[in-house]
Amino acid sequence: MKPVRDIRISPQMTTNDIMKAFENAGGFTARKLAVATNILEDMMTDDECFTFLSFPADIIATGVRGVIAGMIRDKLVDAVITTCGTLDHDIARTWEDYYHGDFLADDVKLRKKGINRLGNVFVPNESYGIILEKRLQPIFSSIYEEKKELSTRELIWKVGEKLSNEVERENSIVYQAYKNKIPIYVPGPFDGAFGYQLWAFWQTHKDLKLNLFLDEQELSDIVFTHKKTGALILGGGISKHHTIWWNQFKEGLNFAVYITTAPEWDGSLSGARLREAISWGKVNEKAKHETVEGDITVLLPLMMGAIYERIYSKKNSKSVRVQRSVKASK
Repeated sequence: MKPVRDIRISPQMTTNDIMKAFENAGGFTARKLAVATNILEDMMTDDECFTFLSFPADIIATGVRGVIAGMIRDKLVDAVITTCGTLDHDIARTWEDYYHGDFLADDVKLRKKGINRLGNVFVPNESYGIILEKRLQPIFSSIYEEKKELSTRELIWKVGEKLSNEVERENSIVYQAYKNKIPIYVPGPFDGAFGYQLWAFWQTHKDLKLNLFLDEQELSDIVFTHKKTGALILGGGISKHHTIWWNQFKEGLNFAVYITTAPEWDGSLSGARLREAISWGKVNEKAKHETVEGDITVLLPLMMGAIYERIYSKKNSKSVRVQRSVKASK
């Protein structure tokens, strides 16, 4: 048996040093986080592995948006599966700010002031629905003139292209996905302001078609043509399920890391640990996998801080960005 070691903090410690200390500490969530980070490193540096990233929309209202945009920019993932709300928050924040709020704020007063509360983040109407309607309708009109039938992946790339001249484009997930040709799939494209605005545009452009079958075909091609697949799954819901659903057809994910705050006892998908997915064939029985209970906004920056240190400190090797760029072009 491996003995438990005490964590000794020093002024010189890096994020990766702390993560290594968590691994040696052998205790509770700290060790699970360290194990998950090791799996993530293996997944992201395996040239044979196609890596999915899935997450729900709420975290894109926070600073974690920048971490995810960076992962896409640096091609540490090969595809994203998310929700419509991700498009809402990402695109809206390209044009307007969200603000620090309070979980205990008076929601009746906020409503009267035209401020929406997302946890402890304040989202004024001017920063969300109003700006999205004002700016998306002309973008949809421009895209419509170019092409009248698109998949969600194609539509998102087209919108990303239209953001190319925006001052805040580098922080945008949608722009980085377009620029670096990382596909984003949204299996529930109408469950948000982006989808609503698209529906509103369709009222006067009935020949516009959003073809979800094209997205599903691309996902099918991915899982059937790659020897290995892996996934970093942040939170549950449709984004998690669509990721593991498609991977059951190739005998399950070979690498999987899941971060959740949901309980297991209610039988929900969000609460289901990765070991349960093995029974469905969605995670391979021999896969490297770890479920970590905790807040994504805390844990993801720690994990990726350690990953970046490991990746870019390796001697005699190219950056993962270059390696994965070569792989993506094959």
